[in-house]
Amino acid sequence: MGLIGEIQKNQKEKIMVSTNEYKGNKFVDLRVYFEDESSGEYKPTKKGISLSKKVAPDVIELILEALEEL
Repeated sequence: MGLIGEIQKNQKEKIMVSTNEYKGNKFVDLRVYFEDESSGEYKPTKKGISLSKKVAPDVIELILEALEEL
């Protein structure tokens, strides 16, 4: 379990995609991280979502449909 990748959202924030496990349940976590100005490290915010393997494909499908609408 761990970091899959990251996307630069803006100068101070990144979206991190990782896999995690909590109480025996595995999930994909998409979370916004901010750059701590004092240390230069990226730290997690409360902005994010965790998806189970069961619902992730449905969410991806809906995101792709939404992109077609743009």
